[in-house]
Amino acid sequence: MHIGVAYAGKFKRTWLKLDVPEGSTVREAIEHAGLLTQYPEIDLSVQEVGIFGKIVELDTQVNAGDRVEIYRPSIADPKTAVQRER
Repeated sequence: MHIGVAYAGKFKRTWLKLDVPEGSTVREAIEHAGLLTQYPEIDLSVQEVGIFGKIVELDTQVNAGDRVEIYRPSIADPKTAVQRER
């Protein structure tokens, strides 16, 4: 089935379209995409992942058309961060 996998590194963004077997999990999709090799800073034991902006567990099964996303850790608490004017 066709899905997408996305990650925005510090200096480079990657969005891949790929085929994965039916019943694949988010973790399997990420591994299949090769992003863990391309971005060694990804640590799935601490980083959150999601599907279309909704945080999910690594063992969540993906569906055809899903966009799996790997989120970078926050460097500031959004509740206390000061908003800059543009």
